[in-house]
Amino acid sequence: MKFRLMMLALVIPALVCCQPKNPEDPEDPNNQETPVDPGTDPGTNPAPEDEEELAPEVKNGDTILACDPTVEQFLTDVHYPENDYTYTKISDYPTSPGKCDKPQSYTIRWTKDESAGELTAKLWESDWSREYTLDAGEYYLTITNLRPNAEYNYYVKTSSGKVMTEGKFKTTGHVHQVFFKSRVRNARDLGGWKTKDGKTVKYRKVYRGGRLESGTMTKAGLKDVLAEGIRAQLDLRGKSDVLSKCALGEGYDFCAPVIEEGYTQMLSKDQEKTRQCFEFIVKCVRENKPVYYHCSLGRDRTGTVSMILLGLLGVPEGDVSQEYELTQFAPHGWATSDGEKTKMTRRVDYKSAATYIWGFAGEGGSFADGVEAYLLSIGVSQQDIDDFRSLMLE
Repeated sequence: MKFRLMMLALVIPALVCCQPKNPEDPEDPNNQETPVDPGTDPGTNPAPEDEEELAPEVKNGDTILACDPTVEQFLTDVHYPENDYTYTKISDYPTSPGKCDKPQSYTIRWTKDESAGELTAKLWESDWSREYTLDAGEYYLTITNLRPNAEYNYYVKTSSGKVMTEGKFKTTGHVHQVFFKSRVRNARDLGGWKTKDGKTVKYRKVYRGGRLESGTMTKAGLKDVLAEGIRAQLDLRGKSDVLSKCALGEGYDFCAPVIEEGYTQMLSKDQEKTRQCFEFIVKCVRENKPVYYHCSLGRDRTGTVSMILLGLLGVPEGDVSQEYELTQFAPHGWATSDGEKTKMTRRVDYKSAATYIWGFAGEGGSFADGVEAYLLSIGVSQQDIDDFRSLMLE
């Protein structure tokens, strides 16, 4: 008997340890694939992502990089040809930390003064601004989600008007990444891309990314979303996890056509829903309501919409495929879900959708011609196409 008990004591723990782990949290019906940051010891209680070490300081007159350095290097070094999917370079860039989808954070600092009382800070550039209320005794402000190629102004003042610090700085970078302190990952602005005729896609009009919902949204995260200027939500997910109402709250535009699959399925069989998505985005742009569109992870369905939008605007198709591959800089569970052995790259997954669109371009036609012909074939009006181009380019 003692021998049997000893054997059970040894075997049972081994059986438990060998059980496959379910990445989903059964208590959270909103999570289809719960994202897990790599490198985290499941036996520890890591600090929240918004409680990191103090970010580097930005000073008056500085020029700083807005996006992640690895992402910037990838966008600087790699230039894909159009309609050629024989290779990919994304694997040459280290993504193991799983946080390269987050923009750079910086701090504005000043001399600590407990007697100064509550402080007000303001950060602004062009037609965007944000104000912050800081407790007495605070001596720094963390800023992030900065737009590339902009000149920012800032100040920190007391209630009596005393200036604690003020100045300006410039930003550089290829892409406007955004992160909302709440595990809304793989998110970025479509602005900043150059077209073949020398124009630039406008910033802060259309955003794409991973799911935006109560399960991945905190109050602080929602505050950041609204501060970015987002005023509408397009949910591209299927019926098992699509939202019934806007995650931004009451008074914001919302569309959820219920799309089960992405890529060629979305382009060839869900054409009415694809048309609905495009028309909703055009409506938001017309009404100056920046829109955030997403599926669950921000990859296939979101990537398909991004391909249509950037392609229609005249961004070189090779660059469109590079924008698609930026998803691989997100953490495991967003870039590659459990059970997937290979990354979703332009060489395999993006290729099928792009090839389908090229088929509409005709002999000698451009990718933009193909997107326009496709949209017209599914019932989008020429007026919507023309308006989108005129409102999104500068």
